[in-house]
Amino acid sequence: MNLANIINGHPPENVAIISRNRATTYGTLVDQVAGLRGGLTELGVQQGDRVALIVGNSRFFVVSYLAIVGLGAVAVPLNPSSPAPELTRELVTVGASTVIIGPAAVNAWRSIDRAHVPLVQQVIATEGHDIDDAATLTDLISSTPVPVVDVAGDHLAVLMFTSGTAGSPRAAMLSHGNLLSNINQVIGTDDSIHASDIVYAVLPMFHIMGLNVVLGISLAVGATAVLVQRFDPATALETIRDRKVTVVPGAPPMWVDFSMVDAPVDAFATVRTALTGAAKMPEDAMRRLDERFGVKLAEGYGLTEASPIVTSSGHGARRPGSVGKVIDGVHMRIVDEFGEDTLDGDTGEIWVSGPNVFQGYLDDPEGTAKVLTADGWLRTGDIGTTDSDGFVYLVDRAKDLIIVSGFNVFPAEVEEVLLAHAGVAQVGVIGVAHPHTGEAVKAFIVPERGVHLDEDELIAYCNGELARYKCPTKVLFVDELPRNITGKLLRRSLM
Repeated sequence: MNLANIINGHPPENVAIISRNRATTYGTLVDQVAGLRGGLTELGVQQGDRVALIVGNSRFFVVSYLAIVGLGAVAVPLNPSSPAPELTRELVTVGASTVIIGPAAVNAWRSIDRAHVPLVQQVIATEGHDIDDAATLTDLISSTPVPVVDVAGDHLAVLMFTSGTAGSPRAAMLSHGNLLSNINQVIGTDDSIHASDIVYAVLPMFHIMGLNVVLGISLAVGATAVLVQRFDPATALETIRDRKVTVVPGAPPMWVDFSMVDAPVDAFATVRTALTGAAKMPEDAMRRLDERFGVKLAEGYGLTEASPIVTSSGHGARRPGSVGKVIDGVHMRIVDEFGEDTLDGDTGEIWVSGPNVFQGYLDDPEGTAKVLTADGWLRTGDIGTTDSDGFVYLVDRAKDLIIVSGFNVFPAEVEEVLLAHAGVAQVGVIGVAHPHTGEAVKAFIVPERGVHLDEDELIAYCNGELARYKCPTKVLFVDELPRNITGKLLRRSLM
C-alpha cells in the first residue's frame, strides 16, 4: 500500500486541483508527482527520511506531499507563517534532512541560524525565491519518473505537530494505514464529498483537517479541490460563486464571518455540503447561516491523533448541539474517572479506538503512554456524552487546552516563551472567549522586582517566537498568581 496512490484510477482529464487560477488534471498530477519522486530520489531522499514542507495551500504543496509519501519518506507539514525560532524547534525535533520552502516562509528561513538545524542537508524552493544553493521544485518535477514505493500499513507517512491531549506541542506519528483508514472510514459513512464535487480548500494543509480530510478525501474520490492560501469572506464568496463550489469545509471562525457578511441570499446556492469542526460552533451563527442563506452546517469531531475524524453529521446524522455519530470503523467509549464505561446519558472522557488511531508521539514514550492504553484506546481528554440514538455531544475538552480559530494552543508553550523574557518572573496563560476566533490567549504576568513591562512589548516579543495564533492578545500585570498548597498554578482562578 501507499497513501500516494489515492490520485490513481481517476479519469485523467478530470481536474484534481485549482491553484492560482491554474487547473491541474489528475493525469498531469500523476505525472508531476512521479517526476518529483524521481527528482527527490536524485537528491538522495530515501525511505524514512523526514522532509519538511513549509509551503502554503498550493499545487506545490500537493505535488510535494504526494511525492514524499510515495517514496516512503516522511512528510512534515509546518506552518509557513511561523517565526524562525518555532520552525527551528520543529525541524530539530523531527530531524528533517530536507526542507521544501514556499514564498511565505522565505524570510523566516533566512533568519534561521543553520548551525541550529544541522541535520538539514538540502533546501528546495518552490519557485526559486532567491534562496542560496536551493534546488528548485519546478526543475525537480521534470526529472525521470520513479514508481511509488510499496510500504506496510504501519510505515510512517506524516509527522504532524499538535498540542495533543497531554502537553505542549509534539509530533504525532501517523502511518499510511492510519491516514488511509480514516479516509475510507469517512467515505464509507457519509456522502460529504463526491467525485463530481468542487471543494473549497482553505483549511491549511499543515493542519490534519486540511491535509487528510479536505485534500485526502477530495483526491481519493476524484473531486476537484480549489486551493486557497488565505481566507477573506468577500473573496471567498466570489470563488464559491465563480467556481460553483459544492462543498465548503471550514473552522467555526470562518463560518461566523460568513454569517455576518453582507451578501445576496443566494451566495451559497451551489453549496451542497457545509462542514465544520475543530471547535464548538456558536449556535447563533449557525442559526443566522440557515435563516439568511439556507446553509445547514454539519458539525463533526476529531483530533490529530485519530487522523482526524471520529464523528460526523453527514448522511443525515444531524441534531442540534450534536457533533453527529461515530463513523464506521471507529469505536468510542465514554469513560468515568475510574476507567469504567459510564451509564447511558452520563458524561465522561471520550476514548477512541480503530485503525485510524496514531502510533504515538515521536521520541516521547511517556507522553504516548498517557494517551494510549495498553489495548489501543486513545484517551482524548475531551468530555462528552451520547443520547439513546447514538448522537455524540461535547461537554468540555482537554483540560487547559485553548482553541484559537480551530488550532490547538497549549498554555505551557506560551508560558515557556514568556518566562524567557528577562523582565518576567511568573506567568499564567488561559483561553478567553473571542467573537471571531472562538478563543484568544490571555496572559497574566508577574514582573521581576523593579521592572516595568509594557503590554505591547510583550505581545510583540511573542510574535517573534510563536505563530501568531498562539500569541497573547491581552496581557495583564498582577502582583501574584493563584496557586494551590503544592504551588501548582490554579488556572481556573485566572479571569
